[in-house]
Amino acid sequence: MKNTIFTGAAVAITTPFNLDGSIDYEGLGKNIDYQIENGTDAIVICGTTGESSTMSDEEHRECIRFAVEHTNHRIPVIAGTGSNDTRYAIELSVEAQNLGADGLLLVTPYYNKTTQKGLIDHFTIIANSVNIPIILYNIPGRTGMNIAVETLELLAHHKNIAAVKEASGNISYTAQVAAACGDLIDIYSGNDDMIVPIMSLGGKGVISVLSNILPKETHEICQLCLDNNFQKAGELQIKYLDLINSLFCEVNPIPVKEAMNQLGMPAGACRMPLTKMSAENVARLLASMQRVGMPVPVVE
Repeated sequence: MKNTIFTGAAVAITTPFNLDGSIDYEGLGKNIDYQIENGTDAIVICGTTGESSTMSDEEHRECIRFAVEHTNHRIPVIAGTGSNDTRYAIELSVEAQNLGADGLLLVTPYYNKTTQKGLIDHFTIIANSVNIPIILYNIPGRTGMNIAVETLELLAHHKNIAAVKEASGNISYTAQVAAACGDLIDIYSGNDDMIVPIMSLGGKGVISVLSNILPKETHEICQLCLDNNFQKAGELQIKYLDLINSLFCEVNPIPVKEAMNQLGMPAGACRMPLTKMSAENVARLLASMQRVGMPVPVVE
């Protein structure tokens, strides 16, 4: 079995922006410290929630460098370096390794997409270019393509492909991956509403949006699963389900950044084309936060 990058809850950390749209590195440092102080098990920088798709190449590299240096080996840092351009993904992955990232998160190619053979070639050539573990990211709702179980089983034999972040929302697919790959690959939930179901099939944890605002609680759900207390974990999964759903009532990370702003955490606005959350959905989000006891303004 390969070395596991982390167990438990990794935060898909947001990227805070200043009023002029530049990256708020001071705020990012505060958010990283908050996560570590509250039990988060790993930091995922420059993922979907971090709005990496609107970052310049320079910003992308600087965010990875900053996260690695600020975290300073307290917990693993996993850098999002996926691209629909294989050459650029290789370049960015090598740079992330050189900057000291503990692992990489590689999303499937989007827009131009590819065949399953293309996926195998794409991920294999990137994995051959580095010497740190890789988490493949399956999120067909955003990319328009799915990693076939047979493709994942083949890729799982590569020494550097250690895990998959599974965000298809299809628990049957996850079960098939677990059956086909066994100990060859770790499985992380990519959806906060499926932490317990996926961990009940042997998953090692979650890469979480919810952790941005509830790191202790998300870690606790995962730890209970790791301790085989699935009944209590399930109770917490259900307790936070309404809030999780509200965090995805508009395109991620619009709601979670709104929640962070309401809590006084560094977040700022999203970069366009993501826009300000509607008043109706802000009210829904605040109500969900109130129901789990979070200190936000009362919704009448």
